[in-house]
Amino acid sequence: MKRKEFIKRTGLMLAGGATMGFAPVVNAGASEASQPEPDAGERPFPIYDLHVHRSATQDADLIVEKAKKNGIQMYGIVQNVAGYGIANDNDLRAFIAGLKDYPCYIGLQPMEIGWSKNLSPELIEKVDYVLMDPQTVRDSDKYGDTAQVWEHDCYIPDPEEFMEINMKHYMEVINNPERLDIFGWALFLPPSIARDYYRHWTKARMEQIIEAVRARGCALEINDLAHTPHPEFILMAKKAGIKFTFGSDTRDHRTFRLDYCKRVASLCGLTEKDFYIPVRRER
Repeated sequence: MKRKEFIKRTGLMLAGGATMGFAPVVNAGASEASQPEPDAGERPFPIYDLHVHRSATQDADLIVEKAKKNGIQMYGIVQNVAGYGIANDNDLRAFIAGLKDYPCYIGLQPMEIGWSKNLSPELIEKVDYVLMDPQTVRDSDKYGDTAQVWEHDCYIPDPEEFMEINMKHYMEVINNPERLDIFGWALFLPPSIARDYYRHWTKARMEQIIEAVRARGCALEINDLAHTPHPEFILMAKKAGIKFTFGSDTRDHRTFRLDYCKRVASLCGLTEKDFYIPVRRER
């Protein structure tokens, strides 16, 4: 089913009072792009951001200032576990120490499976959550390339072959034995094959991802930067009892812009009980 057709049908069912287990949505028959955004006081879900990065142009003090300006009371600062981010215990200790006095959650965003091998379990337990996505796909094609799917020039010679490899990678990320609290960037595809997005993301593939996330017990990120996942997937995940988070996934002037997150959450009738709120750890 096409995305616009799904939204239209969902809107008609909700407007007609059909019992789907979802809260009514204002003007649900409209397209996502034209969906009116309710006033802050009318939103039944938390406006928070668990995917914020520090950078050369955005330190923790500026993030605190931006949060106040945007009325964001809950937010989390994450650091990548990678060679350019956190690579060992000393890096992780410094990251935690640098943020422990700030009014934010502290999170990790590993880039590849096996990320925890150089980190002490007791240090990992001091962060509030671990968010991981499936964007780095090793051996993604017959050439042995590592696909970094967020890159505009990510090379995909055979889309169907890639989707099979990509699904296997999704399952490995979700089912890996390392800590995982939030699964991010679900359903994002490289630009070169995104034109066939709804053909590649079949119902069977979406159901497989949702069942794996449900069984793992982690939350799903609604990513504002990538505009993923789409409403059909969110409603399927909601029906399965999966929790959600919001993430602007930014390190610049776009931090705390959550337009897509708020719009799609309203469209899908998400409420406070549908969201995952981390527990602050002792540090």
